[in-house]
Amino acid sequence: MKYLTSWRSPADPSSGDFSVKLDYRGFPEIFLWDNKKIEYRSGPWNGVRFSGTPEGKTPDYLKFEFVTNQDEVTYSFSVTTNNLFSRLIVNPNGVLQRLTWIPDYKQWNPFWYSPKDQCDNYRECGPYGICDVNASPVCKCPRGFEPKNLEAWNLRDGSDGCMRKTNLECMGDKFLHLRNVKLPETTTAFVDQSTSLKDCGDLCLRNCSCTAYANADIRNGGTGCVIWVSELLDIREHPSGGQNLFVRLAASDLALSPCYLF
Repeated sequence: MKYLTSWRSPADPSSGDFSVKLDYRGFPEIFLWDNKKIEYRSGPWNGVRFSGTPEGKTPDYLKFEFVTNQDEVTYSFSVTTNNLFSRLIVNPNGVLQRLTWIPDYKQWNPFWYSPKDQCDNYRECGPYGICDVNASPVCKCPRGFEPKNLEAWNLRDGSDGCMRKTNLECMGDKFLHLRNVKLPETTTAFVDQSTSLKDCGDLCLRNCSCTAYANADIRNGGTGCVIWVSELLDIREHPSGGQNLFVRLAASDLALSPCYLF
């Protein structure tokens, strides 16, 4: 397994504390580690980009490739224009950066970086919590959920996350439609690239352990199926990107809101 490791310092190229690794379990995604502690995750590859990195259009001179099958799980990029150079590093301060060489200035210019803000911090809002960098406080619970630790929540510590207001009933449950979000952690998720979104929802409903579902690929209106059977971790809103996520709720928690799908 190949991965990126930071330098110890800008002047010391020995191995530092930070590393960036592609976790191939479940629905593969990239994690930034500080020794044995996760600092950030990219979200899974959705056919266009990683779910948690929705920023803008890919530059014409870069080509990204993500391969996942029974033989390999790899992420790579290439530069398609001669005399242009780009590299991906994790710096000694624990920031994942894409750098582009500027010939006129003879220096590497930061083109993209992560983590960017508070909501990029891993599990900032705990299980089922949603992080919104444009809100104050940044953590909120989705419909049908409430803070698990209200005292800490009111002090703006959302790390304990949210809990259900109403217990699930299995076949009588419905789904809350969350738009423009970074998908929850997918290392334990189930993936079927050939299943439609409708069939994915039916499959989730028949499995009483299923907590949410989404498309695996957002291209051409969406294809494939991702199903979660555990707590939903590390969700954030991305108003300019992200994708749809359908979270399982008790039917009574959706009864008064026609704007949510089921």
